[in-house]
Amino acid sequence: MILAAGQGTRVRPLTKRTPKPMVPILGKPVLEYLIELLARYGVKEIMVNVSSNHWKIENYFGDGHRWGVEIGYSYEGVREHGEIMPKPLGSAGGMRKIQDFSGFFDETTIVLCGDAIIDLDIHAALSEHWNKKAMASVVALEVPQDQVSNYGIVVADREGKVTSFQEKPKTGKAKSNLASTGIYIFEPAILEIVPPGVEFDIGSQLFPLLAEQGLPFYAQRRTFNWIDIGRVSDYWSVCQRVLRGEIADMRMPGTEVRPGVWVGLNTRIDWATVNVTGPVYIGSGSCLEAGVTIEGPSWIGHGCNLRKNSTVVRSTLFEYTRLSEGVIFNEVIASPQYCVGRHGHTTYHGDESTTLRWGDARA
Repeated sequence: MILAAGQGTRVRPLTKRTPKPMVPILGKPVLEYLIELLARYGVKEIMVNVSSNHWKIENYFGDGHRWGVEIGYSYEGVREHGEIMPKPLGSAGGMRKIQDFSGFFDETTIVLCGDAIIDLDIHAALSEHWNKKAMASVVALEVPQDQVSNYGIVVADREGKVTSFQEKPKTGKAKSNLASTGIYIFEPAILEIVPPGVEFDIGSQLFPLLAEQGLPFYAQRRTFNWIDIGRVSDYWSVCQRVLRGEIADMRMPGTEVRPGVWVGLNTRIDWATVNVTGPVYIGSGSCLEAGVTIEGPSWIGHGCNLRKNSTVVRSTLFEYTRLSEGVIFNEVIASPQYCVGRHGHTTYHGDESTTLRWGDARA
């Protein structure tokens, strides 16, 4: 099960027209990396719950045959005033809806949040879950104390049995710094605890209930890469780490034409006058005019146009972004419509209060 029905409000404007799991890393949706991971470990049947902009997920992944898996979808919404409106049921409520419809969860189920990139050893996690005869397991990692309010916090005894669970506690109220990674393993009996037909969340409702009842609910501490995209600042950091090659099995597309510089097809670049310091990817159909400077890690999406003497420093430009002559884009995420600084401040195209000038390269 991949949870993909959330609205991604903390990552706006990146998710204004795009479901959060479809936000790209190295040109591929985050959700695609999760599906590839499951396929590598032999998980062939994958349900995805969807809601807002659901067709963008469904049209991209289809039935999953390109990845050697079967993918099914469960839409969460309501009819209001003759219109179909998205209305997520919560992470646990969405699973209960599927179970009530078809009984799909008839054996041990891996549950992943669709907004993180991971390289977890799934076989090892399943083995520990079964060896402890757990009804539910949560994979957890320690986080800095000043970041606990961003996560579900787990308190467990020496054997790993969860004694309490706090969903995004205030820093001074957190009972530990062991954070849920949004990776769960459930036995079918867990869904009998979830009430049918209502919004119900795994972290804030189901997990505290399991801990209070003393059920076999365990935390697993594992060593693996977990790259969470909870906020815009996280997305900027993720792009930087991936471009630097810090994450295994995530390789730069295109052709490496210079050390640390990759390009796609049909690019127009004035190599005699530009200054490009890798790691940098320049997408197909992009144009770099004379005097352009790019300092990596940077990603230039396909169809971009960097006008004369413009500068890009440690940034991500989505497809068809055009930079005006002489502008400097430093540590930002930009599209033809908006520009977001690494700490989340957003400026929209046409805003007269900013000195940045950019637009749509298609026009």
